[in-house]
Amino acid sequence: MTTPDPSAAGLDPETPESVLTRFGITTLDENFTEFTVVASMPVGHLVNPFTGMPTIGPLAILVDDVAGRANFHRRGSGQWTVSSELTVELSPDGIGSLQSAPHEPVVASSRPLGPHGATLLAICTLSHRGSTIGGGTVRTVAITGGPDGPIQRGPDLLIRTPQTSLADLMATEPLRVESGAYRLAQRPDPMINNLIGIVHGGVSSAGLELVASAAINHEQAEPLRTASIRVNFLRPFFAGAQSRYEGTALRVGRNSAVGDAQAVGDDGKTAIIARTTGYR
Repeated sequence: MTTPDPSAAGLDPETPESVLTRFGITTLDENFTEFTVVASMPVGHLVNPFTGMPTIGPLAILVDDVAGRANFHRRGSGQWTVSSELTVELSPDGIGSLQSAPHEPVVASSRPLGPHGATLLAICTLSHRGSTIGGGTVRTVAITGGPDGPIQRGPDLLIRTPQTSLADLMATEPLRVESGAYRLAQRPDPMINNLIGIVHGGVSSAGLELVASAAINHEQAEPLRTASIRVNFLRPFFAGAQSRYEGTALRVGRNSAVGDAQAVGDDGKTAIIARTTGYR
């Protein structure tokens, strides 16, 4: 049973309604006493714009939503939460499950992990068609203060259909590949921003996975599928004319590979970094 939260004042702080709507996230349960959140999102039909292969990138959006909300609901009075780390882990059969039933949503169930300390940590389980296919974590830092209210966004100009690409949902555009380095432009779109006007952490994490995955698959005859991603948020990531994701391969072996990625803001500074691991 979902318990109403009198302090929320109708505001979804971690993932604004615009992001939920854009990516088809549905809240199934939210308990403000146990600090648990359950939500679903269809992801199996979404593919990497560089490789055309299924991607775990969108799962970062779902993980950031449910685990971020679990952390937010444990904050102290007068506090706000800012994500500092995010991880996603997928089981060896995870991509196969998504491919077998691409329109069946993934369900994420989050709960707190440990007490409220210098940071807040939440863990979530990812399931598809009733089977566990992975998990994720979000670590946040509680700070004093926060936005006074939701930013003004206007209507969403993107018409979301089952055929809408992941790149369009994220307001991104693939750029020219240079020497095995993959770049994805992050176009400004208020619908994918959080309440302080920066790109939602789950969306930016997805962008990092896309370029890193593409980089480790550069000129590979047999695909390497991302099994894990770890993201560190360094500073706010603002979208603009020059904002982008950049991915390179750190090492590509016979059966596994490691890729690095960074999100570069419109000011030219690295805002977010990530490392991914892929397996054949």
